[in-house]
Amino acid sequence: MDLIQKYKDIVRGRGLRVVYPEGNDERLIRAAAECVRENLARPTLLGKPDEIAQKAREAGVALNGVQVLDPGASDKVTGYAELYVKGRDDMSVKVAARLVRKPFAFGAMMLKAGDADLFVGGATVPTAIVIQAASLCAGFEPGISTPSSFFLMDCPQAGPGGAKQMLYADCAINISPNARELAEIAVCTARTAKSLLGREPKTALLSFSTHGSASHADAEKVIEATKLAREMAPGFVFDGELQLDSAISPKVAAKKCPDSPIAGQADVFIFPDLDAGNIAYKLTQYFGGAKAIGPILQGFAKPASDLSRGASVEDVVSATAILGVMAGKGT
Repeated sequence: MDLIQKYKDIVRGRGLRVVYPEGNDERLIRAAAECVRENLARPTLLGKPDEIAQKAREAGVALNGVQVLDPGASDKVTGYAELYVKGRDDMSVKVAARLVRKPFAFGAMMLKAGDADLFVGGATVPTAIVIQAASLCAGFEPGISTPSSFFLMDCPQAGPGGAKQMLYADCAINISPNARELAEIAVCTARTAKSLLGREPKTALLSFSTHGSASHADAEKVIEATKLAREMAPGFVFDGELQLDSAISPKVAAKKCPDSPIAGQADVFIFPDLDAGNIAYKLTQYFGGAKAIGPILQGFAKPASDLSRGASVEDVVSATAILGVMAGKGT
């Protein structure tokens, strides 16, 4: 079964509420209608109702079952502003109200207030806008302060370690994470992998060195990150520093790192920097024939994610289904 279809089947009928802050974009309008048609989610489009209705008519899309909200005119603004400033000393409710009238902030506050389960945006704005809204308004999951992203790699055949579906992180956001940030990326990705892959993940923190085979500050960073990840999430399996062959080949692992808890069967890969992650997922995609699904954001208190500005309607629906699975598993 197609992986996205599997995720759609999982979330279908659960009544998850998704907010799309770019409600006047035709792609989001069509995606909202598709979510209703397939019973994947209960969508809310943010924007001017008259503009959205006109766009829908022009596209021949019925908005039955789709909620349309104008953040600037909503009676939720004051409550969201009060919730936003709770615990803050640097902003008044009046100033916060101006902020939450903006669609991205309003949508993220819907998450925080429990008025939405999922947030999907970014089809018309840079990733930084989505991250800013999600981090400032919705907040991070406990113990996490670093937003990150992952690619779900769906390969045509299993690798030497036996994995056909794998997660790669971070391949889109953090350019040169320090040890603590790398550990947070590893923990978030392991949690995400458990929900999306349906099994206990084996997470490899990658390097050019395996268990001390080389000495360099870059390898030391990965060693420290592995230690921190194990302390943060003792219920998951992490190992590092590992070269890629040690992470995916049981035969190589038996020689290079016979004491590794991963034993060459990794299915989650944490890259030491954005250069390595971005290059690796594209190599896997173009040379290995894998389908690269993402990037999907992670680390927030509730599922929130970014879209490519070239995203199709199906991309929006797919992202909604993936976040729905993540929400259901408590990542």
